[in-house]
Amino acid sequence: MDKQELINKIIESVIGGDESEAEALAKLALDQSFDPLEIINEGYVTGIKQVGDMFESGELFLPELIQSAGAVKKSTALLNDAIKGDTKKDKGKVVIATVEGDMHDIGKAIVSSLMVANGFEVLDLGRDVPIMDIITRAEEFGAQVIGTSALLTTTMVKQQELEKTLRKEGLRDKYKTIVGGAPVTVRWAEKIGADAFAENAGEGVNKIIDLIGG
Repeated sequence: MDKQELINKIIESVIGGDESEAEALAKLALDQSFDPLEIINEGYVTGIKQVGDMFESGELFLPELIQSAGAVKKSTALLNDAIKGDTKKDKGKVVIATVEGDMHDIGKAIVSSLMVANGFEVLDLGRDVPIMDIITRAEEFGAQVIGTSALLTTTMVKQQELEKTLRKEGLRDKYKTIVGGAPVTVRWAEKIGADAFAENAGEGVNKIIDLIGG
């Protein structure tokens, strides 16, 4: 199977939420020595972005969205492991989480995959994570950047709570913070005192590189 055919099949498997097929294709990509980062970006990221668009337009529903997210997570984990073996991790440490009360995970999962692929050490805490848990794990991990995602207007306030808690604990100067999510804007980031806002996964990686100074 040539690379483009493989990528097309990966996109189809993600849209179809076929976890086993998506994982098998990731293994095939590694067996054929294709560039893991290229496969992630052109295959899995493209696929999940299409799923997100289809969800927004009403073509797909939440259960299908969750299936597709699962397919991407397992498959990119395999590819990220291969990248870890080949790439020196010296760009910095990042903790990333979806804030408490928010169960959305897709955008964050894409950002996490791309950051790992670009040489960061990433601790992905998952979704519905309390603010103090985020801070505690960032301390344990030795993170330089804390990234939070909020996909609901009702959970955006948790990003503000993070900023306030970091200041209260005397930790604000220790971390760079970046926020994202569908309802989040650059104005919101400025209002709450975050260091950066990212509109999409690729921009998130570039902003974090800028924040760390890499």
